[in-house]
Amino acid sequence: MDRIKSSQEWSRQADYDMDTASAMFDSERHIYCVFMCHLSIEKALKGLYAVKLGKNPSKTHSLVYLAQSIRLELSEKIREFLEMLDSVSVPTRYPEELQELIKEYSKDKTKKLLDESQETLKWLKQELEKQQS
Repeated sequence: MDRIKSSQEWSRQADYDMDTASAMFDSERHIYCVFMCHLSIEKALKGLYAVKLGKNPSKTHSLVYLAQSIRLELSEKIREFLEMLDSVSVPTRYPEELQELIKEYSKDKTKKLLDESQETLKWLKQELEKQQS
């Protein structure tokens, strides 16, 4: 059986990915910023999963599924944000037309998504602290 990855390791990776999202924003690589935001939130949720269920999370990228799996009580705002971030994950990983996607993620739109991702990550880390105390 696989060793369970610690919540601390998931959290370190989530922070690293959020820092990478910020770097991608600063370098105007907006679709990669969006992708890294999703990855950061995914890893934070997987850290909560490991703590709450005592096992490694399933191999999924769905933020909504992970939150539901651990019965995480979400505000409507966070739930809607996770749904939106899930919906943009695949197109930013595998764009149909790169130039169209680049146009879609303006600086303002991407900054809003980055800011909301950072707020969500902060909240998830607070939830993790509650679980560990």
